[in-house]
Amino acid sequence: MSLQNKIVLITGGSSGIGKALVDAALARGARVAVCARSIDKLQQVFQPSERLLCFKADVSKEADCKAFVEAVINKWGGVDVLINNAGISMRALFEDTSLDVIKELMDVNFWGAVYCTKAAMPSIMKSKGVVAGVSSIAGYRGLPGRTGYSASKFALQGFLEALRTELLHTGTHVMWVSPGFTASNIRNVARSSDGSAQAETPLDESKLMTAETCATIILDGIERRKRTIVMTTQGKLAVWLNKLLPGLADKMVYNHFLKEADSPLKKYEG
Repeated sequence: MSLQNKIVLITGGSSGIGKALVDAALARGARVAVCARSIDKLQQVFQPSERLLCFKADVSKEADCKAFVEAVINKWGGVDVLINNAGISMRALFEDTSLDVIKELMDVNFWGAVYCTKAAMPSIMKSKGVVAGVSSIAGYRGLPGRTGYSASKFALQGFLEALRTELLHTGTHVMWVSPGFTASNIRNVARSSDGSAQAETPLDESKLMTAETCATIILDGIERRKRTIVMTTQGKLAVWLNKLLPGLADKMVYNHFLKEADSPLKKYEG
């Protein structure tokens, strides 16, 4: 399918991969509706256009998700593609983490996708469109210091896989994509143990895949109705190693994250 003249909904679009998805979808001729918790941020990064709808919505709230989808249907008459992109991360040991942090991650990363998908489903099924989720390697392999994030992405992938199977013979396509580490602000706003923003990244962002490259891969996958996409060699290796040699994967993943700047795992190293 081509995105030309298609109606595309993107959640969490004020920065990073979400913003890049909006720009790339518009460049492909789509009509794009984007939501974020801050309408001011959306209006700062996007120019007004007849093919762009900016909407204030907190995807952790079901009523906001319904209102977002209803606004799009009222404006353009339907939905062809939903990209569940909104998400937040964390970096803290489970031992030290407030349970409110894990609940917030589940509310945004998992329930946000469920709420938006539920609201958009009748229209997407009518158009035989696409439901997509932006997941992570953390949805295949649990990552230390990111228990809540991994749990939310495992839940997202399980939801989408079950939904895809339910809709197998309806003409409606369901998929998820798993970027590797991508240059964005997700680590800067990642939650610490008490729920505050991390405010800095432990990675060299200049060496990571750009958000624009990531968005191109995602939209290409949607147009080609790919089943799943794991984007990086490192990510593919992690997925397969975890299936074939899980014990070795445990050690390699632990050692990888132990080397991060200010790794919380150093607490257990004596």
